[in-house]
Amino acid sequence: MTLASRAFAQLATWPDLRHAVPSCGLGRAVSSAQGEIAHFHSERDVDLRLTDRAIRRFAKDLRGSGAIRIVPGSQWLTLRLDAASDVDLLLTLVSAALQAQQACPDAVGRTVAGCNDQRGAGFVKADLGGI
Repeated sequence: MTLASRAFAQLATWPDLRHAVPSCGLGRAVSSAQGEIAHFHSERDVDLRLTDRAIRRFAKDLRGSGAIRIVPGSQWLTLRLDAASDVDLLLTLVSAALQAQQACPDAVGRTVAGCNDQRGAGFVKADLGGI
């Protein structure tokens, strides 16, 4: 079982989450009553939606993690699942996302922009062939 499969299976047991079709159309997703939470785009990459306020609150700590990509202006973080600790981080952030959505839901009528996969903001390996 891959790390992404393991994380998805664990999230499927959470009572506040349900399986969903990702709005971007790629992979699998989980959502809450307030909207989409996570898109599993591959066996390693997951986009997680947080509120703007939650991203600002955690930004300094999140930027220090090599497993996370933050895209300015996006409500989505991209996580690379390379180790069991990355799954633990994902589960913690999903919990924070649920709490943030319940405490400060997005403004009525505000459209949530597409996930980072649609922005081409995933993890890209640098070509180091010339070094």
